[in-house]
Amino acid sequence: MKVLFIGGTGNISVSVSRLAVARGFDLYLLNRGRQGVTIEGATTITADITQPDQVQAALGDHHFDAVVNWIAFVEPDIERDLALFGGRCKQYIFISTASAYQKPLTYPLITESTPLANPYWQYSRDKIRCEDRLMRAYREDGFPITIVRPSHTYDTRIPVAVGNWASYLIPQRMLEGKPVIVHGDGTSLWTLTHAEDFARGFVGLLGHPQAIGHAFHITSDFVLTWNQVYKQIGDALGVTPVLVHIPSEFIATVDPATGAGLLGDKMWSSMFDNSKIKRFVPDYVARIPFHLGIRRTIAWFQADASRMHVTPDDDAQLERILTAYHAAH
Repeated sequence: MKVLFIGGTGNISVSVSRLAVARGFDLYLLNRGRQGVTIEGATTITADITQPDQVQAALGDHHFDAVVNWIAFVEPDIERDLALFGGRCKQYIFISTASAYQKPLTYPLITESTPLANPYWQYSRDKIRCEDRLMRAYREDGFPITIVRPSHTYDTRIPVAVGNWASYLIPQRMLEGKPVIVHGDGTSLWTLTHAEDFARGFVGLLGHPQAIGHAFHITSDFVLTWNQVYKQIGDALGVTPVLVHIPSEFIATVDPATGAGLLGDKMWSSMFDNSKIKRFVPDYVARIPFHLGIRRTIAWFQADASRMHVTPDDDAQLERILTAYHAAH
């Protein structure tokens, strides 16, 4: 099976790329070649997806059983892809987000039929618009779409709610005995999924003819409170973290960018019914609980000193919120 990934070298997609190659897929990666990640066994096509003429020239007469865009975020990205890949693929998979689901929820268990509505976070609203455009293309023109909605998926990221999760900020602060911020009282429920688990469900959808026209979320069935998330990060580091609980609404007033992701996603309990992906991919099961997965993530950071770099801006962001909270209380 011949598959094209647009991107394919990020936090989630590296695991998917490696598993696709391991399962014998003829994998092509279209990207700008700037991530410094090599996927053995994949063919790289160097082009900038934001330059359609460049992409057309790079793809030549290639046709694919499946095309996956890991880096489409707004409706113009979809319009571009409809023009680029109409007639060039048998399946187009759009990576959406589980944060698109209704906030606040009217029913606590999230299924693929949970309404899509997010009044708090522009990122989620943009993804909803992308989904709407693709569904219209499917209904009106037969464009062969599949929608996948990851939730909080980690591998080379520290899955926290406040602070730069792409940096070593939170582990460093925990190791130094500095406080870290937990939104609310830390008792809301959250689902974290290791990228290797996500990959097992996702690869099973590639080229799946019955997945056309359908949406799926792919998450683990491991549910934790946010207090447990931070404690297990501390356990992986061998320390007891100093947690400061701050209401999400207060954080949003001090740091609106962080607040959008809290009010529009992480402050709400999120538990997922994964029965649909398990019906379509019968061998799918999440096997990596967070207390083991986070140790692997910490080890990845610590294997290279350059990965543990923390910028002053990252640290200052948390200090601003802490200072404002202590001043107000």
